Amino acid sequence: MPPRPPFPPFDEAGALQKVQAAEDAWNTRDPERVALAYTEDSVWRNRDTFLTGRAEIVAFLRRKWARELDYALRKELWSFHGDRIAVRFQYECHDAAGQWWRSYGNELWEFDEDGLMRRREAGIHDVPITEPERRIFGPRPASEQGRPLPFR
Repeated sequence: MPPRPPFPPFDEAGALQKVQAAEDAWNTRDPERVALAYTEDSVWRNRDTFLTGRAEIVAFLRRKWARELDYALRKELWSFHGDRIAVRFQYECHDAAGQWWRSYGNELWEFDEDGLMRRREAGIHDVPITEPERRIFGPRPASEQGRPLPFR
């Protein structure tokens, strides 16, 4: 894999760039594209699911976006140090029955020297919402990048 700048150790600008790049990639809902940001042997915990390697990541994301329809995500930098970044995020989607959901979570990321993520741990909680309660509509416009996420 080609290197993915910025590289650790991260400063604030580099950490913010990594967070926005992750948000942008996940909003494409393209599993193969998203997986390129991770090492070949990347280790994940996503809720109660444990994955190892890009092939498992791609398969997981295909299943995820087959059931989480019209998925749209926002991420926010929480902290960074050395080769690690912590983020909080929110995303909205609906299921096949039309029920909308807002999911809140935190992620812990660890990167290798080439800027690829070698470890991702995510805790996520889902809240049912009505369509009028939605506030995330597609990828974030450039004018809104870097704005803090609402708490609720």
